[in-house]
Amino acid sequence: MSIQQSKSICAADALLKSFEVPINAVVVGATGGIGSAVLELLDHCPNVQNILALSRRPIPDGLKTKSMAMDIQDEATIAKAAEVAKAEFGDIHLVFVATGILHDDENQPEKTFRGLSPEWASRVFAINATGPMIIAKHFVPLFPRDGKSVFTAISAKVGSISDNGLGGWYGYRASKAALNQFIKTLSIEVARKYSDAVCLALHPGTVDTELSTPFQSGVPEGRLFTPEYSANRLLQVVDQADPSDSGQLVAWDGERLPY
Repeated sequence: MSIQQSKSICAADALLKSFEVPINAVVVGATGGIGSAVLELLDHCPNVQNILALSRRPIPDGLKTKSMAMDIQDEATIAKAAEVAKAEFGDIHLVFVATGILHDDENQPEKTFRGLSPEWASRVFAINATGPMIIAKHFVPLFPRDGKSVFTAISAKVGSISDNGLGGWYGYRASKAALNQFIKTLSIEVARKYSDAVCLALHPGTVDTELSTPFQSGVPEGRLFTPEYSANRLLQVVDQADPSDSGQLVAWDGERLPY
């Protein structure tokens, strides 16, 4: 295994040195907790030359960053964003999908099968599983044929089927398990054309964001991460990954997790 467990955060100028050329990056979910932290790090990383920041509500452009509105449930907006990336940046070397849903104002994770709703389950799957793969459909073809490129999406340890000892959270668990399978399957196909490409599902740990806020009371001391800490560790994992890691579910500290 090429990914090694890192012990601390890195300064932005020390990140992503494994890429052989200046990076053109895409951040999906750029206004979310983890997404905005990833965007900030990429903006300060000398090896990143261009960033396309995608979210439902675009943010102001920066020196490196172009922002666009995109809805992960609307393929036409994803296709349009990919067209802009190709026209303005050319090759894309890093796609970081930081979107996800666990609850909203009306829906909470299901504690029992009696709480299952087809409407809610469909929405959770659309955002957590199908959406990232439609992003891959449009952005992976922009990878260079040679040289390191990475497609990665935020998953979760609770998506592991073999590690499920508690039950509950039906839609979220199942959608993340589906995402892990999508990433694994994608990695097999991508390797046939892009020999240096890496596809990763990433577990960010429990991060202090809107997604986790209602569920933080049981988090052990020292295990609730800031978005900045988690984003930094995840980019270290991306930096250290090579094609032998492709298709894996990997935690923030570099540990490979079971499917």
